[in-house]
Amino acid sequence: MEEQGGITVRRALELPALRGGLPEVVTGAEQLHRTVRWVHAGEAPNIASLLKGGELLLTTGLAIGARPAEQRTFVRRLAERGIAALVVELGPRFTRLPVPLVEAARAAGLALVQLHREVPFVAVTEEVHTEIVNGHYALLRQAEEVHRQCTGALLSGGGIPRVLRILSGFAANPVFLETADGQLLYAADGGSAPARPDPLQVWEGLRGQRGPADRPPAGSLVVDVPGGAAEGGTGPVRARLLLTAVSGELLPVHRMAAERAAGVLAVVLMQARQEEELAARGRGDFLTDLAEGRVAEGDARAQARVLGFRPGDGPLLPVVMRVTAAEHSPAGSWALLARAVVEELAAVGVPALVGVRPVEGRVPLLLGLRAEDERTAVADRVAAALRTGAERAGLAKAGGQAPIVVVGVAGGWASASAGLRHAAETAAAAQGLPPCAWHDARRLDIDLLLWRLHRHDEEGLAAFVERAIGPVRAHDAASRPPLLPTLEAYLAHAGRKAETARALHLNRQTLYNRLARITELLGTDLDDPQAVLALSLALRARRHTS
Repeated sequence: MEEQGGITVRRALELPALRGGLPEVVTGAEQLHRTVRWVHAGEAPNIASLLKGGELLLTTGLAIGARPAEQRTFVRRLAERGIAALVVELGPRFTRLPVPLVEAARAAGLALVQLHREVPFVAVTEEVHTEIVNGHYALLRQAEEVHRQCTGALLSGGGIPRVLRILSGFAANPVFLETADGQLLYAADGGSAPARPDPLQVWEGLRGQRGPADRPPAGSLVVDVPGGAAEGGTGPVRARLLLTAVSGELLPVHRMAAERAAGVLAVVLMQARQEEELAARGRGDFLTDLAEGRVAEGDARAQARVLGFRPGDGPLLPVVMRVTAAEHSPAGSWALLARAVVEELAAVGVPALVGVRPVEGRVPLLLGLRAEDERTAVADRVAAALRTGAERAGLAKAGGQAPIVVVGVAGGWASASAGLRHAAETAAAAQGLPPCAWHDARRLDIDLLLWRLHRHDEEGLAAFVERAIGPVRAHDAASRPPLLPTLEAYLAHAGRKAETARALHLNRQTLYNRLARITELLGTDLDDPQAVLALSLALRARRHTS
């Protein structure tokens, strides 16, 4: 227990001050290994209420009580508090310890020591406390030595695996670095014994032992590796160090060393995340330059190859995702998103160049297809990867607007610039549309046209919407039932009244009455193709003007 930075009861009895009192262990000799957290001297009958556990209690017995019941209660309360030992100095109060007191201590499993000579309690307190402080300082030196070795390993290019091996060697047990949600990143075992189990086998065993809240097994040690924090905040947990008691007991000094190693790892992970995000931003800059025509076709191929994108001879598929809450994104989240998408697509053999544009809340991608007929299947996979990655990175907030994913038109390098630009603009134009897994840019040209018109002539587009459907909007604001849903359903079913009635769960006469009211309000013929076109455009344009 001295390795834990404390002092045992046995060690305390060996110190000069207590040794001078000729200590005799009356009961609880098997408890002398218990750790003394502090020394307390006192003569109060209710002294147990003043203790926290782990104390070495010194007393002359004045407050123990004269009756056997009082003596048993006194000992029982001390044992319940979890003190390390009770030391009674014989003298005027007791020339020998009462039998009820001894029996109660034996029954409670409490170490009971009697001193045959008078000793100054203050000297005992000073010696024991000095020993405790020196023990903690020794532990700090051990932990600092581990920290020094870890720092040196990093400075010499050792990386995270070397840090984990140093910590594992110090603890003589396997060490794991896992994500905050329990996924394994690295495993290490710094021991040299040939019979030591493989750390990955240990990890697999641990997975089956964890509780419903992903708690580690008993005897294990978990230390958080903190992430970056906003100013004034505490920051999220980026990863966790897990030490397992496979080859031996884990002691407090191992936790101290793990906490210092976690600080080193936090810096490494932060630097890696920053470098990763810079790389992702660099890819985003390249894809944006390509979309805006600032990169020639031949140069685009070469630059993409330098960035690690080798799509082969098949068509290129542009994809763009827009995130609405990007300005409040956690530190490192964009790098995490990009990595999650690349890993997901790599698992199915789809080459991908993934960039990020945090300021614009945009993620542009170029994917390499083997053939045009893969477009839908790959679009499904990349949309799912983007949404999952956004959730893992904290970019998709619960209850907020879902990320918008737009899949562009597949083509070669010659059309990659226009394809990316078209997908990016369509992603902006798709805001406000009903949510879906992904939008096909080829089917949103009208929405894109209206969005461009809104950007260049917002007042003109708003006036057009008001002229076309203003009276119906005014009716719905003041009266029930609303008529705009009926008009939308009627136009969506190309004027087929039976299908419209079924879609709205109305009988035909009710539908006819509502259509007549719409015709009256708008002063137009719902069978006129020009009127139908104007109304359809106005309904699609109103989300840009409302």
